[in-house]
Amino acid sequence: MFLNCHSFHSLRYGTIPIQDLVQQAAEHNVRCLALTDINTVTGIYDFYKLCKEKGIKPIVGMEVRVDDELYYICLAKNPKGIGEVNKLLTDYNCDHVQIPKINPDLPDNIIIYPLHNLPEKLSDNEFIGIRYEELNLLIKPELKKLIPKMVILHPVTFKTKQEYNLHRILRAIDNNTLLSKLNESDVCKATETFVDKKELLQKYIHYPQIIENTKMVIGSCSFDFDFSTPKNKKYYTDSKENDIKLLRKLAYEGLEKKYSINHTEAKQRLEKELAVIDQLNFCAYFLITWDIIQYSNKMGFMHVGRGSGANSIVSYCIGITAICPLELDLYFERFLNLNRKTPPDFDIDWSWQRRDIILEYIFKKYGKDHVAFCGTNVEFKYRSIFREVGKAFGLPKEELDALATKPMNQHDDNSVFRLVHKYGKLLEKFPNQRSMHSCGILISEEPITNYSALEMPPKGFPIVQFDMHTAEDIGLEKFDILSQRGLGTINDTVQLIEEKRGITIDIENTTFSKDEVKCNEFLSIGKTIGCFYIESPAMRGLLRRLKCDNYKVLVAASSIIRPGVAQSGMMKEYIFRHNNPTQFEYFHEVFEKELGETYGIMVYQEDVIKIALHFGGLPASDGDVLRRAMSGKGRSLAALQKVKDHFFESCRAKGHPEQLSKEVYRQIESFAGYSFCKAHSASYAVESYQSLFLKVYYPIEFMVCAINNGGGFYRTEVYVHEAKMSGATINNPCVNLSEWQTTVYGTDVYLGLMHIEKLEGRLAQLIPEERKKNGEYRSLENFIKRIPIGIETLQILIFIGAFRFTGKQKHELLIEARFLLGNNKEVYRQPTLLEEPQKSYHLPKIERNKFEDAFDEIEILGFPVSFSPFNLLQTKYRGSVMAKNLIQYHKKQVKMLAYLISRKHVPIKNKREGNKRDEMFFGTWIDAEGEYFDTAHFPDSLKQYPFQGGGCYLLLGTVEVDFHFPTITIHKMAKMPFIPDPRYSMDQEKSQETQRNLREDVSMTFRKPYPQEHEIGLPREKMR
Repeated sequence: MFLNCHSFHSLRYGTIPIQDLVQQAAEHNVRCLALTDINTVTGIYDFYKLCKEKGIKPIVGMEVRVDDELYYICLAKNPKGIGEVNKLLTDYNCDHVQIPKINPDLPDNIIIYPLHNLPEKLSDNEFIGIRYEELNLLIKPELKKLIPKMVILHPVTFKTKQEYNLHRILRAIDNNTLLSKLNESDVCKATETFVDKKELLQKYIHYPQIIENTKMVIGSCSFDFDFSTPKNKKYYTDSKENDIKLLRKLAYEGLEKKYSINHTEAKQRLEKELAVIDQLNFCAYFLITWDIIQYSNKMGFMHVGRGSGANSIVSYCIGITAICPLELDLYFERFLNLNRKTPPDFDIDWSWQRRDIILEYIFKKYGKDHVAFCGTNVEFKYRSIFREVGKAFGLPKEELDALATKPMNQHDDNSVFRLVHKYGKLLEKFPNQRSMHSCGILISEEPITNYSALEMPPKGFPIVQFDMHTAEDIGLEKFDILSQRGLGTINDTVQLIEEKRGITIDIENTTFSKDEVKCNEFLSIGKTIGCFYIESPAMRGLLRRLKCDNYKVLVAASSIIRPGVAQSGMMKEYIFRHNNPTQFEYFHEVFEKELGETYGIMVYQEDVIKIALHFGGLPASDGDVLRRAMSGKGRSLAALQKVKDHFFESCRAKGHPEQLSKEVYRQIESFAGYSFCKAHSASYAVESYQSLFLKVYYPIEFMVCAINNGGGFYRTEVYVHEAKMSGATINNPCVNLSEWQTTVYGTDVYLGLMHIEKLEGRLAQLIPEERKKNGEYRSLENFIKRIPIGIETLQILIFIGAFRFTGKQKHELLIEARFLLGNNKEVYRQPTLLEEPQKSYHLPKIERNKFEDAFDEIEILGFPVSFSPFNLLQTKYRGSVMAKNLIQYHKKQVKMLAYLISRKHVPIKNKREGNKRDEMFFGTWIDAEGEYFDTAHFPDSLKQYPFQGGGCYLLLGTVEVDFHFPTITIHKMAKMPFIPDPRYSMDQEKSQETQRNLREDVSMTFRKPYPQEHEIGLPREKMR
């Protein structure tokens, strides 16, 4: 009888999670239930499974609305029916095809109209829904004659009175209005909740035909779904036989190139893998990925195949990945095995500039009817919840800001705020809007609308309405097509070197960069700023602590930096054992045998599985549950608990001491969601080496490309500084020498026009384009004639020195600009056939303070170029120690003067206050010689000497050298003042303003505090 139920997937309308909806139906002894969310099928698959568990017949469909107006409710008579309504909505969402208000062509659906939208003629599959509160309207003759086509309509939208209020808040949020301004038509009826079935039927007792029609509709709807069959594109060729034949041929061609046809180990491994791939019907997945890579290679794009796919020798041989699994002893079973319940996916990275071209190829090649992005449900988040709910209650902006920015315990205690908290908490974990999965592409055998309606987000590629977990549940495996800036930097550097120096580098030949002596030197001292994945302060500190000078240690470092390994204390222990290989015992033989390469420390996901299987004696299926949990994909806490119980049972059976078993499981548990598989770390390490090779041998070109690709961990200023330290002369933007992006001539680096924040992007691109077409700009006047520009933008270009080629002072150019433009806004003067002679102006020479340019630069670019920040300080003091000598000052107090680069917030426990959560910061600085060093700021120091924004500080602290890496624990610090801005010598307040604009990079970490040293206690002796 309940043919129109909404879950919370009816975004900003329904209030009931799917599980609660089905549970409530079961409690009311409902034997048949229809899910008809508004314009979406997001929840139908979870709904189907839950109904089956409860012995309820599931009916699925959709409530079709346009601009919030209810047209009709569709109930699928069969799986084909859901495809029909999905297609109807997809055409509307993606191609703007209007949805018919009446009589849609949906033969495999039952259509139920509300009373306010009655067609003149009803087809056989069309009915009218009548609510019990509308029954008294049947006295009207025009409605009475329609009783033979009527069914019971009792929508379900909320569970309780409180949830009805929540529904109204959601409607206010959706309509961006106040609760008090909602119309009756904006919200559902106050009766839309479950009622006793007998009571409901009693209300229709005088209309037996309506009851019979309803039963007939229920009987004619059926939705069965097979979750076990793969829904991906079945074959790359035309059959399974031809797919395996092609894959075998490609794999053996690759084997011959990368090993040799007589390489016994590689050949055996290849045959074993091909057999498993064939048995699991995974050939098409490999071949489609290979096809995408072939297109990428043809276009000259660089890619990185990473993730567990790099465990496969087949993927290495056919060019999907660049990691030899034999070299690193990567086992294929981590990627694909017969015990695995879900097939894996390949993660392929392209440069952020190239990814859309790859996506367009996939959509074109495999057909837009078969390709879509995974969706994702964006939930209401803490800050946005309180702001949105507060808005619905009519709170002013200041109070909304307080709600969104302050912790709950600092909010005012008044009745409205209490209501905001109450309903805000109810909204936690509610889906708020649908968005695009960052990288997951689905390629289906049948039209993808058989499974979901598609939506078109602003990015321009269609998405399905469910997330990756549902896609996986129903048998659609995603292809991960990712992008990153690191590859863009590598790619662009190779091209720039060829363009500027005529040198061709085969950067994809990874053998030359991995074993390069000078690269390993840079690695061991953490000289890696700009290099993919290894440039953050934490990573550079780790490299120095490990004196990392080879590929295998870098692979391990890429994984131990992850929070899971660090959180459990295993990172610290790895560093100790790496530096002191004779000062520990393996605390069990299994750890020595299985983890000898990493000193008995679990570093990779594979290590965790090895220990679970070989130490704990768990079956492979439990290993798979652990793998999913460590990948952040495991959603079942119950399954994880089961594994834990099995582990301890098995350990007892094997005779392991309980203390040892507990310690091992603590280490296993700490990995959940926060570790890499070894192949993933290896892929990252290869890319890190590629970027490091370019940094070592072509540092200026490399830093220019890092700047142009938006950098990485740091702001642009740091990469500009790094280019300068590499021997570049940094020049401000110039209209005759700069491009849109930063460019280089020999060792002269010209900052790109894109870095002038207040210069419109269109103009920044037009200036070099016009110059290429019609030659250099000969004067300011000539520039104004050729470029449509207003006086304010022109002044910015003058202040940054973009017309210094004229040889004129800035004040002369500013006066000239006023003569030429007056106060005009943007003007464009048609070029004339005969150039008029340029007017000459005789202006007095004005003595400029040499530091004025630096203050102009801070204002326009965000950092000084003509001088270093140290030159602008009032003090001439530069510190008692320089960064390069810090290692000699272990346990000694030092005073340093330094420029702040970045700081990272880290939560810690305060032992003196009952382990209360507190905070500390790690800082990264450069000294007056331009060298980097790091500091630690504990809560006591921070309370008295907090950070005060970007700039130079005087630091006093004690040096602690931890395995070759010095950190200064700060006791005191003070921000040092700049000289007054000479451009505003008459205005004291204004003369201090520019230095306040200096930036810093701040990264905040919202996670559990790291354990203290005494809490880790990783055993260094055999546990008996």
